[in-house]
Amino acid sequence: MNHNASPAAPPRRILLLGLAILGTGSAVFVVRRPLMMSAPMCMTGRWHGCFGTFNGVVLMTLVALPLAALVVWALAHVRRAAGVPPARAWRTSLAEVGMVHGTVPLVWLTMMPGAGPGVAPRRVSLVPLRDLVTMGPLGIVGNLLVFAALGFFAPMRFAALASVPRVLALGAGCSVLVETAQYVLWLDRVSSVDDVLVNAAGAVLAASASRRWWRTAAQAASDEPRPAPAAAV
Repeated sequence: MNHNASPAAPPRRILLLGLAILGTGSAVFVVRRPLMMSAPMCMTGRWHGCFGTFNGVVLMTLVALPLAALVVWALAHVRRAAGVPPARAWRTSLAEVGMVHGTVPLVWLTMMPGAGPGVAPRRVSLVPLRDLVTMGPLGIVGNLLVFAALGFFAPMRFAALASVPRVLALGAGCSVLVETAQYVLWLDRVSSVDDVLVNAAGAVLAASASRRWWRTAAQAASDEPRPAPAAAV
């Protein structure tokens, strides 16, 4: 029996957690000045000026991280009390909270109106790859991130989504809903097929990164309660 395998896992997890915290802290440090421009409005309850700007939404997403971590801990605690193995309880809880916390703010940003909502003519672009040139690197990265959290965490939570084609369909379907909502609500934004393609690609790339933690059908079956054996007559 190899007695050195299990002790290696906790240091590796601690290292990955430390790298994630370091990366998040570095990103926040780089963009600290734009974020602080929205801090007065957010802290004083002027929600239109806070949640109506890119910097304000990003700031509130970061501020809510401790609350999201607390929700993960509470869900994992409830699952462990119900008899779910610790590793699975933490992974499932993290996936549920991560899908919501990592997706809702970005979708909110895509639904922000342009300069002339309700006035400017509705714009639709159905020619693939035509709008990629006008997006620019920042726009492409932003579109890749819209459903990245959903693609990363959904296969970890739902065994039915644990395949690349299904994650691709999920990302494309959600993106189509967003583009349709932009058009119907007349937000003065371009409803583009390229947005759908890039959003779906971002979901698939993120899903590929989490593939080792995907929830399999066997794990889903083991989570279902089994009927108690019948008493002997």
